[in-house]
Amino acid sequence: MGFSHQQGRRYDLDWLRVIAFGLLIFYHIGMLYVTWGFHIKSPYAGTWPEPFMRLVNPWRLSLLFFISGVAARFMLDKVSRETFAKERLWRLFIPLFIGMQFVVAPQTYFQFLQAGTIQPGFWAFFAQYSNPDFVFEGTTTPTWNHLWYVAYLLVYSFLLVGLAPTIQALARGPIGRIIARQPAWVTALVLPVIPLLVVRFTLAPHWPTTHNLVSDWANHGVSFYIFLLGYGIAKSPVFWRAVDKMRFWALGLSIALIVPLSFVWVNWDGFLEWLGPNYEHSSLLFLARSARVLYAWLAIVSLLGFGQRILNKPSAVLTYLTSMVFPYYILHQTLLIVIAYPLGKMRLGLPVEAGLVVIGTIAGCVLISELIIKRIALLRVCFGMTLKSKPE
Repeated sequence: MGFSHQQGRRYDLDWLRVIAFGLLIFYHIGMLYVTWGFHIKSPYAGTWPEPFMRLVNPWRLSLLFFISGVAARFMLDKVSRETFAKERLWRLFIPLFIGMQFVVAPQTYFQFLQAGTIQPGFWAFFAQYSNPDFVFEGTTTPTWNHLWYVAYLLVYSFLLVGLAPTIQALARGPIGRIIARQPAWVTALVLPVIPLLVVRFTLAPHWPTTHNLVSDWANHGVSFYIFLLGYGIAKSPVFWRAVDKMRFWALGLSIALIVPLSFVWVNWDGFLEWLGPNYEHSSLLFLARSARVLYAWLAIVSLLGFGQRILNKPSAVLTYLTSMVFPYYILHQTLLIVIAYPLGKMRLGLPVEAGLVVIGTIAGCVLISELIIKRIALLRVCFGMTLKSKPE
């Protein structure tokens, strides 16, 4: 999916979408090597990569939902809401269904195999995995694992069909007038982050992220808001001028925040102990949590601002990746888990194992997408591509 704009094509948003998915792939590879929960773990997992992963963790998914909202605006300005809903069903539901039924199954198999809850034998496992009435150790299958983003985006897209006229009316009316009267720093850096802070201190304490569609309310509060924000300001000259004007401020402030935040995150248990037994009521904890939310938005503004200046140019590489990045996204987590599980048993050493996982995952995404998915019409549909390839 590409972006068009009133003043021409927005190649920068195409690039940021590709970059966001690329970061997601490497982030999931990194999940093998940290202490946080993941489907399988490398024998070399430890805390050493965690400070680097925390740099992108607060904003990586919000950036994707923001760009998805912008893309929805461009599409809805060209087609009817009915056509938009049908296109979203075609491009999201089918890959989600196929992904849950087939692509994700090996992830779940190796997860339970490493945990020792099943016996070796994928096909015996798969016969049960495809039965929606069967439950493995509290996990109902088929499951969506990393494809939760597709499920949420599908739901948000259908909700947008009903909300789009109201959002556009607000953007042209009271909200648009409020934004137009504000200085650039308020428009770009302050107003968008206020709802995120509200979600952090009202919903997040009660609903931790679960990726369960019907009970993930804090995650919905952030993701759906960011999606609607992207839709609402997609073609706002005031917003994009403000982002351009504030790009250096956003970058500088995000760096200024991430330095103390990184220190706090690395020493989180000690930080809470230092705050005392009533740490939940500490103003310092409130500031740390607020700073994380602000950092996430500042990072996004930095990417949007510098993207406008640096990335808004056509490229044959961009054209290719724009069409292929969604199949890469669907495939990558299964590939990295299928590759990492046997490698973990070989004890090859961290550099060799991690290098093979990275190379194998990327090569697998490229080769399977290029040599198989791209060339078979039915598979193109199953992996969210257009039925026919567009001319370069």
